[in-house]
Amino acid sequence: MNMTLGDLCEFKTNFPEADFWLIRKGNEQVVGKPRKEFDSERIGVKVVQTDVLDPQYLYYVFIHLQGSGKFIPLAHGSLRLKNISIRDIKNIEIG
Repeated sequence: MNMTLGDLCEFKTNFPEADFWLIRKGNEQVVGKPRKEFDSERIGVKVVQTDVLDPQYLYYVFIHLQGSGKFIPLAHGSLRLKNISIRDIKNIEIG
């Protein structure tokens, strides 16, 4: 059975308690990029199933996903301003 990130993590904006944050607005080169600095506009990612998934490992997974273009087909918007939704992130399958 495949799980999604939504099964293991909580996602929301304006989430200072998150483990890290994802840039949700910008051009294709930055959308989905993980950051350690809080910004209320970014998507906060908090691993709630830490017995299954390490937050630091997931941070590096997101670096890989963003760098390999995973978010480009998920991004919506105009040519210069793209955005991703929490729903898009929650539905990423893992395992």
